[in-house]
Amino acid sequence: MKKITPLFLLFLTPLLALAQYTTPNTGVNYDLNDLVTESPSTISFDGSEYTLVADLTISANDSFSITTAETLKIAADVRITVDGIFTADAGSDEIIITAIDQNAPYDGFRFEDTSTVTIQNANISYGGGLKTVTPNFSITNSTLINNVSGVSTGAVISLSAGSPLIENNEFLFNDLPAVGSGANQQVSAQIINNYLEFNGQSNQNRPQLNMGPTGADTLRIVQNTIIGDPAMDKVGGIGVSNFIGGQIVAIIDDNTVVDNRYGMTVAGGNAFAYIRNNIIEDNNTQGNPNLGGSGISLNSSSNTQNIIATGNEIRGNLWGITVIGEASINLGDDADNPGENVFANNENGGETFALYNNTPHTIMAKNNCWIEGIENTSADAESVIFHQADDATLGEVIYDPVGCQDLGIDQATQVALRIYPNPTSKSLHFESTANFERVEIYSLQGKLVQEKLLNNNENSFPIQLGAGVYLVKFGNQNQQITKKLIVE
Repeated sequence: MKKITPLFLLFLTPLLALAQYTTPNTGVNYDLNDLVTESPSTISFDGSEYTLVADLTISANDSFSITTAETLKIAADVRITVDGIFTADAGSDEIIITAIDQNAPYDGFRFEDTSTVTIQNANISYGGGLKTVTPNFSITNSTLINNVSGVSTGAVISLSAGSPLIENNEFLFNDLPAVGSGANQQVSAQIINNYLEFNGQSNQNRPQLNMGPTGADTLRIVQNTIIGDPAMDKVGGIGVSNFIGGQIVAIIDDNTVVDNRYGMTVAGGNAFAYIRNNIIEDNNTQGNPNLGGSGISLNSSSNTQNIIATGNEIRGNLWGITVIGEASINLGDDADNPGENVFANNENGGETFALYNNTPHTIMAKNNCWIEGIENTSADAESVIFHQADDATLGEVIYDPVGCQDLGIDQATQVALRIYPNPTSKSLHFESTANFERVEIYSLQGKLVQEKLLNNNENSFPIQLGAGVYLVKFGNQNQQITKKLIVE
C-alpha cells in the first residue's frame, strides 16, 4: 500500500521545529532584548513585559543575563534549559518571572551540570520549579511562590550535587517542598536564613526541607523559619535522610520550626549532625502519635548515628524527642555537650513525653530542663522520659543532673503581644502588657524598611510597605519581641 502524508503535516513539521530556540554556542552573552532579536517567534516584548512562548535553551558556551528590573512571562509548559551561564541579578531592583496565565504554569528551569547559575532578588512564581543538576548554583534574596510540579518534581528547587547556596529567600504556598535532594545524590547545600511558609500544598508525605545524603562536605540548615499549614497534615518541617549507603554530615542550628506534622528528622545510619539552638513548637498537625508529631525524630537500622543536640526549645509537639531502632543522640554529657535543651507540653494520649528512648542503647541527657517553668527534680525528669525504667528491653537515659534551675524563662516570653490585622495593607495595631518605646520593621533579608518611636499609649501606626513577609521588632530598654507580619 502506498503511504500518503497529508500536505498540512509537511508544513507543520518545520513550524514545530522553529517553535523553540537554542543559542548557537558561540560564546555570546544574551540579554532579553538580544533573544527577541534572535528569535522573535520565541520571545517578544510589548514595551513593558517580555513573553516567552516556546522552549529556550542556552548552550554551554553561551550566557543569558537579566541585569535590569524586568518582567518575563512564560507560556504554559514552556521550559528554559541552561547548559551555559545564567544570571538574574538587577541589584536592588526586582526581576519578576511568572506565568502568562496563573492557571497554566510554565514547566520551569533546568540547569544542566555544565551550567553556572546566579539568581538574586527575583520573584519566581506559577512555574514548575528549578531543577538544578549543576553544583554551581546560588539563589539569594528571592521569593518563590505558588510554584507547582513541573521540570522539578521533588521540590521547588531540586538539588543534585555540590554545595549550592540558598540564602535569604522566601518560599511561600508552593505545591512541593521548598528545597530537596535525591536519595541517590550527594548534596551539601548551604540553606541559610530563609523563610518558609505553607509549602507542600499538594499534601504529600515530605517535609518543607527534604534533604538526602550529603557526601563528605557539610549540609548547613541554619537560621531558617519554617511555618507549616495545619491543613496540610502530611507535611513535616526538616528531613535529612540516608537510606542507600551514603552519609550525613549536617549542622542544623538556630531554626524556628512551627505547625508542621513533625519538626525535624534524621533518618538512616552513617550520620553525624549537630542540632543546636532550634525552636521547635506545635508540630502536631496530623494529631496521630503513631504517625508523627515529634519535635525531633531519629531513626536508624544501624548503630552508626552520632547526633549532638544542645540548647533546643521543644514545646507543644506530640512527642519531644523520639529515638527509634538503632538511632542515638547525645543530649548532654560531662564532656563537650552542655545539654541545656528545654521541654514543655509535648503530649499525646494524656501523657507527656519529653524523650522516648525506643532503642536498646543508653542515652546521655544531662543538664536539661525537662519541665519548663519550674525548678526540676530527678523525679520530674523521670516522669516525662520513657526508657529502661518503663520497659526493661530499652536503654537507660542518664538525665541527672537536671538543669532548669539555671534556665529561667526569658522575660520576653512573659510579655503578651498581639498585632492585628495580620495580614494588613495600610496600618498596624498592637496590644501589649509591656510599654514598648520603638518599633522596627525588617525585610526577611534583614534590611530595616520602616521604624517608629512610640508615644505613651500609642497602639497603631501607618505602614508603607510592598506586599510580602516582614519581621516587626518591638522594644524598650529591658526587652524586645519580634513578630511576623504579612503585607498584602
